[in-house]
Amino acid sequence: MNNLISEDNWHHQFNLALAHHKIGYFFYLEDGFQLLRINHQLIIHLVSLNHKFIPRDLIGLQEKYQRIDTKLIHLWEDLWLSKPDQVLARIKSLLGKNIRIHGRKTKVFKITKPVADSFLIENHLQGSVNSRYKIGLFEKEELVAVATFSALRKMNHTENYKSAELIRFAVKAGYSITGGLSKLISFFAATYQPNDLMTYADRDWSAGEAYIKLGFRQTAVLEPQIYILDENLNRQLKKDQQVFAQEVYHTGSLKFILQF
Repeated sequence: MNNLISEDNWHHQFNLALAHHKIGYFFYLEDGFQLLRINHQLIIHLVSLNHKFIPRDLIGLQEKYQRIDTKLIHLWEDLWLSKPDQVLARIKSLLGKNIRIHGRKTKVFKITKPVADSFLIENHLQGSVNSRYKIGLFEKEELVAVATFSALRKMNHTENYKSAELIRFAVKAGYSITGGLSKLISFFAATYQPNDLMTYADRDWSAGEAYIKLGFRQTAVLEPQIYILDENLNRQLKKDQQVFAQEVYHTGSLKFILQF
């Protein structure tokens, strides 16, 4: 694929970007994994497209570091090449390098699909997808966070029971909002009155810590999924019989539910 560059080059690009943002790191190899230790609590596994690992290898590496209270994220080459700004923003957020805003200084409003899509494309690693409800958090006149939700779905296990999904949540790059997600969820719950809210955490980047703090409970572990890459390094879910030269995967998702 013409977009791909050598392993050394994308590593070098990433290292230069960290240095530009004054983020120190230490590179080392462990059982064939290429790792960057940022501090004693964060390690980045650099996953090149020509790697030889299976999903279980990556999950095992993550679990090994979880046991010593160290967060390990898997940064894939295609993600860095296609969304470097979003990757750096997420890493800076994990390191606590953002400007902090308190949620009580913000206001909640419904927003349009074009506004939500533009914000999510700019600030979410997975971009935007279809949703029914779009809600924004504003500081003064500036949109600083967006959450999107599904329509309410009737559940068969209990009469008049309705569930919804939190599909996307993103904060403007460079900012962290104390209580921001909670405020958006509270607005959605008060407005549409679901009985519960479910969501997913991408295991490559998260163990769902933010959801657990808000009272969500983990209910399932979803298996890794395989994707194919188009010429612009966009990921598309692989269909059963597709054969494609370049495939990537993620390490699965964790499902969480919040009861109201």
